[in-house]
Amino acid sequence: MRFDGWIAGVGTASGTRLVLGHWPVSPYGPVSDVMIEHPDGHRVLLAPTAELGRFIADTYSFDDVSTVPVAVRRSGTQWAVDAGPLTLRFTTGGRGALGSVLRVVPPVLARWRPWVRLIDTPARLLRGVRTYGSAGNGRREWYAAQDLHRITSATAVLDGRDLGRLTGVDPPVRFGFGSTPPFPALVRVTTTVSLPPR
Repeated sequence: MRFDGWIAGVGTASGTRLVLGHWPVSPYGPVSDVMIEHPDGHRVLLAPTAELGRFIADTYSFDDVSTVPVAVRRSGTQWAVDAGPLTLRFTTGGRGALGSVLRVVPPVLARWRPWVRLIDTPARLLRGVRTYGSAGNGRREWYAAQDLHRITSATAVLDGRDLGRLTGVDPPVRFGFGSTPPFPALVRVTTTVSLPPR
């Protein structure tokens, strides 16, 4: 099960952390989802269909799953996300050194499982980041990162409440075996989930 697209992770002054998955190519067609972790650790998934929500909830860990419309619009460096009770706007900046390194790796190599397992160790130098590991229900998952841009500004409103200024993703989110980078970032990524034999 391969999802090709982008993951954006942001923290907010309220302590709420948000992770957007935007997948132009996926087994479910073009889809997007949002994972939310509140300051008290309560984890919520916003997914556009019950089918996608079940798949994600079987792969990751959530306290609540809501089926809501999820719309993502992009214009250059500007991103706009509307997902049920959440409105998120963010702007990306330059690629930086890490993004430049990721860009030079050929996509075929970047998605090759042995390569992903190899770079899992240096990836851990970014607190909370993993590229390969065990997911829920006996699944294995690997993240093939191919580009990275810092997020330079963001605003988020959840259930009518402004979540405050942009911060790092601190503490790391706990939906699965790894978090997003500790700084606000947009990562170009191919996520592959291997299902156990039936």
